[in-house]
Amino acid sequence: SRHRCGGIGSDESGAMRAQMKQHPLSLLFAAGSGAYLADIDVAIQGPAAVPPLMFRADGPVCLIDLPAGSYTVQATSGGVTKKESVTLGAAAKTVDFRF
Repeated sequence: SRHRCGGIGSDESGAMRAQMKQHPLSLLFAAGSGAYLADIDVAIQGPAAVPPLMFRADGPVCLIDLPAGSYTVQATSGGVTKKESVTLGAAAKTVDFRF
């Protein structure tokens, strides 16, 4: 699988955050209050050669393995959709979604 989500408990959250630098892309989901969110619908669209990635995040932290390139990340929570653009390359990137 090209993605793994989790981080519900503080132990798991710390472990996943520690691994973020080993993955090209990490996604974080939180409410405006800062509370972590889960059950987010995610769609990632990138270069034509890379199949789109769609999944439901069952935790507030997602670690994603995708080749270098430009991507659009769309996250939907409670009927609200947010969209972010990100370019993956040498350094690990993190995209923070606040709902």
